[in-house]
Amino acid sequence: MIRKIIIATSGASGVNLGIKTLKLLPKEIDKHFIMTKNSKVVLDKENNLTTHDNEDISASIASGSFGTDAMIIAPCSMNTLAKIACGISDNLVTRCASVMIKEQKKLILAPREMPFSAIALENMQKLASLGVIIAPPVMAYYSEQQTLQEMENFIIGKWFDLLDIENNLYKRWE
Repeated sequence: MIRKIIIATSGASGVNLGIKTLKLLPKEIDKHFIMTKNSKVVLDKENNLTTHDNEDISASIASGSFGTDAMIIAPCSMNTLAKIACGISDNLVTRCASVMIKEQKKLILAPREMPFSAIALENMQKLASLGVIIAPPVMAYYSEQQTLQEMENFIIGKWFDLLDIENNLYKRWE
């Protein structure tokens, strides 16, 4: 069961998808939010949300002893993905991702670039072999999305499914 989660956004397009993911999480989950400088947007404070400065690598969530259960980086820039793949922990996002890998906790990366270069695919393969879940925001047609909101709900619902967070955000295969 997910009790504590980190949601991070890095400098790829689609920051609103990360923020929407944060807002759709159940209220009983302890949420921690990191935004890189390149993904700063106005965000209303919500209950049970702690925001962290990406430059503060001494934040509580940067420690394995904090006990975070999962982390989603959505969107995940190729720069952030590459740093994680190479073990570079030069900011709070990459430090937390490194801790998630070290502690063998669920880490979901949502790379938001297309097409993927061979270098990006190599980095994704390396991370996947370590147990990191690579889940780009890709829609499926069976759930019959008609609007951008429905497409986003499908993607977020699939991420929640990966974390065993119950949801009814999309029409399931019958």
